Amino acid sequence: MNTFKRTSLALLVAFSPSVFAYDLVILNGRVMDPETGFDKIANVAVEDGKIAKITNDAIDGDKVINAEGLVVSPGFIDTHSHVVAIPVMQKLHLRNGVTTPLALEVGAYPVDNWYQKLEGRSQVNFGASVSSAGIRTKILNQDYNSRTGTLINDLFDQSETKASGVSGVALTDIASRDQIEQITELVDSELKSGGLGIGVPVGYMSKATTTIETKEWQRLAGEYGVSTYLHGRFSSQLPPTSGLLSIEEMLSSVAIYGGGSLIQHMHQQTLDETPVALKMLDDAREKGMKVAAEIYPYNYGATIVAADYLAPENYERNMGRSYSDIIETETMKPLTKERYEQLMQENPSASVTFTGSTDEDLKRALVHESTIIGSDAFPLMKSNGMMAYSWNTSYEGLQGHPRAAGTQARVLKMVREDNLMPLMSAISKMSYMPAEFLRENGVEQMANKGRIQVGADADITLVDPQTVQDNSTLKEPGLPSTGIPYVVVNGTVVVEDSKVLKGVYPGQAIRNSISK
Repeated sequence: MNTFKRTSLALLVAFSPSVFAYDLVILNGRVMDPETGFDKIANVAVEDGKIAKITNDAIDGDKVINAEGLVVSPGFIDTHSHVVAIPVMQKLHLRNGVTTPLALEVGAYPVDNWYQKLEGRSQVNFGASVSSAGIRTKILNQDYNSRTGTLINDLFDQSETKASGVSGVALTDIASRDQIEQITELVDSELKSGGLGIGVPVGYMSKATTTIETKEWQRLAGEYGVSTYLHGRFSSQLPPTSGLLSIEEMLSSVAIYGGGSLIQHMHQQTLDETPVALKMLDDAREKGMKVAAEIYPYNYGATIVAADYLAPENYERNMGRSYSDIIETETMKPLTKERYEQLMQENPSASVTFTGSTDEDLKRALVHESTIIGSDAFPLMKSNGMMAYSWNTSYEGLQGHPRAAGTQARVLKMVREDNLMPLMSAISKMSYMPAEFLRENGVEQMANKGRIQVGADADITLVDPQTVQDNSTLKEPGLPSTGIPYVVVNGTVVVEDSKVLKGVYPGQAIRNSISK
């Protein structure tokens, strides 16, 4: 509250309390708080970036939003974004109602560099785990010096790839015992810089990263009370490389060393074993383990053609798919054996989409009471092969997976059209539940997010439940969602009348609590 307003309030309160104007008021909306179950038409007042009042009384504000017919929801928290630091992708997150996208699966390295690049320049809240893959790359290739702070951007942004000296050694090379010790020491140091746990994308390093390394990362997670974020070693429904085995590898370390573990996009790895995997995680939680599964609302994923799990001996035998289930992003054509082998030789980092789980397994996983929603938002590419980056980039004509632009709205549309689950459950899976998982795993800031309560951070998403929908498709993956007309980040309106406001940067850093 500014000094003038505070003084004015002191003078006026004895005579006419109703004269006081809050920074922002949201009137006549259906206010939904997943933690308490509050679900009523009410007015919400925001002051100094916090929710100051929830009431049926008349209130006034410097800025007023009429939310009649809209749901007033906690801002959505996306636990699986690879594009947090990309301006145009922040816009797509916001159009989906996401106020806090987090880079957890691959994470950032160096952590401080990544955070510093976003301070004062982010439209959304931002945070990242410590990137074990980035650190492996550095230890195995001393020429690697990331300018972006993320291995993903280094690999996909052609202007950065050469400058950073990035290579694929982390994906292919087995570290010596001495190198493992160096990797572990760096992960430890980066956690003290505020990383939100440890990203463990071992599914991209399945034949390179040893269990000696993964258990050390979980040991550190237990020591500091944070979580690992797992892309499991195998995407498979058959032995000897079952997706269940991937989860058991990390669960055993959680049981021994403590800390939490979030199994990201689990349905794409456990496939028809997903119901068994979910039951196993439920049983683990009953025994006090801080574990959870994250799902996105698509049965197809996006990756590079050289991903371990797309190798024919796995994708055909263990995932039950064929070359034709892999789509080359640039041409939108299914692969053949010949084209797959050509890309592997000439362009192994070519972007592809691939079909994984069935629709039935996907829907079961989405509605399971303990799962949360994450997008796995991946960089979108321009037709010239460059990564879409600039805030002014057109939404049209991009290439990639539609989950980057459509995940949260797609879930809400499925609630309306397919009666997938209660609306409160869907909102909880995208706000309160991820916030609570992170709070339990060393991120104290999240106690004030994912909630519509007095004193909570004013991260607020307004949704029209009758019209909200995703518009992104495989042919046009960058089309923004609609039916989310207003988004508020830390008390500041960032999306107004379905337009992202330019030059508005209220986003704040989310760091772990051990760095304080």
